[in-house]
Amino acid sequence: MADEFLYGDLTYAIIGAAMEVHKTLGHGFSEYVYEEALCYEMGKREIPVERQKDVNIRYKDYLIPRKYRLDVLVDGKVIVDNKATSGLTENDEAQLLNYLKATGLRVGLLLNFGRASLEYKRMIL
Repeated sequence: MADEFLYGDLTYAIIGAAMEVHKTLGHGFSEYVYEEALCYEMGKREIPVERQKDVNIRYKDYLIPRKYRLDVLVDGKVIVDNKATSGLTENDEAQLLNYLKATGLRVGLLLNFGRASLEYKRMIL
C-alpha cells in the first residue's frame, strides 16, 4: 500500500469530523473545546479515540521520566494534534513528527481550528 493512502479512509473520516466541528463552532475557542467537540463527533461516528494518551520517550537505553501526551489517538493508528492558532508552523509539524517517532506510528494529522477555515495537514513518517 502506498504511503499516501495509508489509513486514507480513517484520516478522511477524521477530517470530516473536524470539518463538522469547525462548521458548528467556528474559530476562536481554545484547543480544549475543539478536542472535546472532535472526540464527541468521532464517537457519534463510531470512530474509536483515546484522549490525552501518555507516550514514553527513550534516549538510547534511557527512559526519559517525563512523557509526551498526545491530544488524540484514533483507532490506535493515527495521531491527531489539535491547534487553535493563526496558522500551522514548522514547529507544529516537527512536534507531530516527533510524536510519530516516539510511538512508532506512521500517520498523523495536524488540525488547526483557529482560522476562518479548518486548516489540516496529513503527515507520514
